Amino acid sequence: MRGWDDLYPLPVPPSWVPGAAVGILSLHFIQKIIFPYFWADLRYLLKVMTYGLRMEMYRLQGRVVTILDKFVKLAEKQPHKPFLIYEGAVHTYRDVDRRSNRIAQVFLQHEALKKGDTVALLMGNEPDFIHVWFGLAKLGCVVAFLNFNVRFRSLLHCVSSCEPKILVVGADLLGTLVEILPKLQKDVRVWIMAKDSTFPGVHTLLDKIEAASEDPVPVNRCSANSLKSAVLYIFTSGTTGLPKAAVISHLQILKGAAGLWAFGATSEDIIYITLPLYHSAASLLGIGGCIELGATCVLKKKFSASQFWNDCRRYNVTVIQYIGELCRYLCNQPVKEGERNHKVRLAVGNGVRNDVWREFVDRFGAIKICEFYGATEGNICFMNHTGKIGSVGRTNFFYKLFFPFDLIKYDFQKDEPIRNKHGWCEKVKKGEAGLLISKVNVKNPFFGYAGNKRHTEKKLLCEVFKKGDLYFNTGDLMVQDHDNFLYFWDRIGDTFRWKGENVATTEVSDVIVMLDFIQEANVYGVSIPDHEGKAGMASIILKHNASLDLEQMYKQVVTHLPSYACPLFLRVQEKMEMTGTFKQQKFQLVDEGFNPSTITDPLYFLDNSKKAYILLTKELYEMILSGKMKL
Repeated sequence: MRGWDDLYPLPVPPSWVPGAAVGILSLHFIQKIIFPYFWADLRYLLKVMTYGLRMEMYRLQGRVVTILDKFVKLAEKQPHKPFLIYEGAVHTYRDVDRRSNRIAQVFLQHEALKKGDTVALLMGNEPDFIHVWFGLAKLGCVVAFLNFNVRFRSLLHCVSSCEPKILVVGADLLGTLVEILPKLQKDVRVWIMAKDSTFPGVHTLLDKIEAASEDPVPVNRCSANSLKSAVLYIFTSGTTGLPKAAVISHLQILKGAAGLWAFGATSEDIIYITLPLYHSAASLLGIGGCIELGATCVLKKKFSASQFWNDCRRYNVTVIQYIGELCRYLCNQPVKEGERNHKVRLAVGNGVRNDVWREFVDRFGAIKICEFYGATEGNICFMNHTGKIGSVGRTNFFYKLFFPFDLIKYDFQKDEPIRNKHGWCEKVKKGEAGLLISKVNVKNPFFGYAGNKRHTEKKLLCEVFKKGDLYFNTGDLMVQDHDNFLYFWDRIGDTFRWKGENVATTEVSDVIVMLDFIQEANVYGVSIPDHEGKAGMASIILKHNASLDLEQMYKQVVTHLPSYACPLFLRVQEKMEMTGTFKQQKFQLVDEGFNPSTITDPLYFLDNSKKAYILLTKELYEMILSGKMKL
């Protein structure tokens, strides 16, 4: 009787197959050990190259395709798909296209706007912000997004710096208009999103929109001759002084709009935007990203930590945006049942701390944190495509070919890059903090700021490594580790020097917030007469129903920080002042210093002789100024 093996004989592989299999497995393990991020880097690089080739193809065909062109095409291709969802109301691609046409027609008929004229927009998060933006863009105007959080002097500065022909104000910001109207330049015409006005000489927009035609304006009004022409002014957040109007080109909008796509978002995604539209994160990455994908956006009037996850569930949100401390605000909310019951899969943004990153994912579910780095006006961007906790991105040889950058040594005392005896800047070693600079060239231009050439020139570094080279100074200190991951270290304005040593504010604040009674810490440097550098000062917010434990505070800072980095002064505040993009406001705190006669908040001083923080009295303040108190 024949056996089973006789009936179905197994084929014998050639003798070389086992060796080849072992070789392939060995190469796989070697790649995993030596080049663990090879495939992730390759996928990301291919995405970058694909997008670049697509733009190059347009150029070779003599076409200039802007984000507005893409939106109009989508309005034709998918007219009934929701583009915006706001307070439950759905605005389709066609709806937004037609209403923006109406606004374009109003200004075409009632204003002598020329192509290239600037119009300033002072509005909160609402659909008409986008309608006005797109309508003016269809007329070929440059739109300046004004930060509605800034008031009076700063707001007047913003308006004057971009020299607008018209100022459009939202109905909920008429109180702000009252403040600045008497001192507004006489040649700036004001329009408000209302049907009637009590302000003399102010025009109303809503009544005219309803009567206007939905027909598109002539195409030649909005057609762009170059991707490098200016289309927006977006103001810097003003963490270190008066805001500056960054010039945003069509090219920068297209690059920003590709961010969600690069992180893996698709046309089926629903993106939740709670950030202010006047900021590039919401307008370029968020709204622009939706257009790039052909996706849907849920727009929120204002960020609300308590309503955040309810909104995500209600609208089936799959992608959220964050910036600054937003993720921490969510983590600080009381734990609720069903917090992980949502469809959010991606969180895209920047500025999340390591501890918050871990807590956020552990608490709210398997959400991929897509951290990136990029300044509004900058010409360099990093994206953390691997999900490495704490990193803002990753680089390699090929990435630097497309986007050349370096980290250079910086002198904190002189507040300028260090140059050697030959006059050239020097690169830092891996693992060392250095100033991030990005090469300015044809492919990676820097467009500067509107209204002030000096500000533009101050952001540029010349003759860095050789004669004739030009670099954009980001003002950010970064660290590149031995695996080529990049980490944000600090702003050069936020880093101060004390007792001959450099103090990183983020390092100090991270140590302070480890204490269970501390809600938030904002660290900065203050000047003391007859002392070089700046002494550390921490403004702190206590957790609800918690009390300040000065003994624990002292023990914490002296245990975890070098002596020169321990904050010399503490200021206990009830509320932390933030910019509109959830960044801590340091400028005013630095200006106020540590004078108990002018500051009503409780102040404390680190008395090394007593090894404790003690109440900072007026007498003690005078002793510090006179040099009688040893620091």
